[in-house]
Amino acid sequence: MNVLQFICPAGFYGAEMWILALAKHLNPDEVRCRLAITWESQDQNLTLFHRFRALGLPADRFEMKGRFDFKVIGKLCQFIQDEKIDIIHTHGYKSDILGIIAAKKTGIKAVSTPHGFENSADFKLQMFIRLGCMSLRFFDRVVPLSEALMSDILKIKVSPEKVRMIVNGVDLKEAETEILTKNPPLYPDAGTKKVAYVGQMASRKNIGDLIKTFDLLYQDHPDTQLFLIGEGRKKPELTAYAGSLPSSANIAFLGYRADRLRVLKEMDLFCMTSSLEGIPRCMMEAMAMGIPVAAYNIPGVDQLILHEKTGLLADFGDYKTLKHCWERLLYDEAFAEKMAQNGRNHILENFSAQNMAEAYTVLYQEMLN
Repeated sequence: MNVLQFICPAGFYGAEMWILALAKHLNPDEVRCRLAITWESQDQNLTLFHRFRALGLPADRFEMKGRFDFKVIGKLCQFIQDEKIDIIHTHGYKSDILGIIAAKKTGIKAVSTPHGFENSADFKLQMFIRLGCMSLRFFDRVVPLSEALMSDILKIKVSPEKVRMIVNGVDLKEAETEILTKNPPLYPDAGTKKVAYVGQMASRKNIGDLIKTFDLLYQDHPDTQLFLIGEGRKKPELTAYAGSLPSSANIAFLGYRADRLRVLKEMDLFCMTSSLEGIPRCMMEAMAMGIPVAAYNIPGVDQLILHEKTGLLADFGDYKTLKHCWERLLYDEAFAEKMAQNGRNHILENFSAQNMAEAYTVLYQEMLN
């Protein structure tokens, strides 16, 4: 089967990592997997493109003028015909719109994996997201990666017989390699408790609450630091907000980091305050690395954090309770170690990229038959 993974990458975050993990674990004797991305600016993050090629897999890019260029569809159609693509597999609202049109024009099968929906207040972005949601009705299969996303897909009137949930999976080999690798510490401050977030700086990530929670923690525990890893349109606003707080000197915006797992290995706590998620991949990686986790209790996150079993949860918006969760995991070492080990076991047993790849192979076969 000749399967094209198609994405308009926003960086190297959950969806991009997901594609790489899937491609690494698909059996090349059954699925010939290749990548196509849109190239929208000279400073675009092309990590996925380069890492895909580093696996020895073919990757191509289509230049796109501006954030949305329908001329890409013609290039995509020609590519599908030249490379004899059987299935196009899209990721994200832009790739869904462009991909389904190209699939219909060329007569091939199309599958979409929704990784989560943005709840930005930007009107133009919301219009494109709505158009992307409408396009899902025309796919042969729509495959959400969590129960919460499955419910969302059914609400936008995608035919139930087209919907199949395949649970998100993480590349466990990458985490294992990092755990075993001996490197000098990047942040060797003795006695300092380190809190981390990894992910896109977008509206639905609600990072303002995370910074607010840290500032509250800092007032009682000035021996703490917050490390924020990632890029996104919210970063300037968040940087300004953090700079206005008493804890500003202990908040570090690290930007995009190719060595995110090396950074995570030195952290005492991973946290999220998202308002909307699929199943957060960066949290899965942190748990696989043996890092204690705490977050707001929202759908998707609740599949990873089982309260007081694999981590700690606070009600959405209750940053004061979340602060107490952080304190418990940072300063009760025996409890933190138990949560970290339980969390790691939960990921190893239930969220393997190998299992995910095998499920997608079966799905691809069903689509072509």
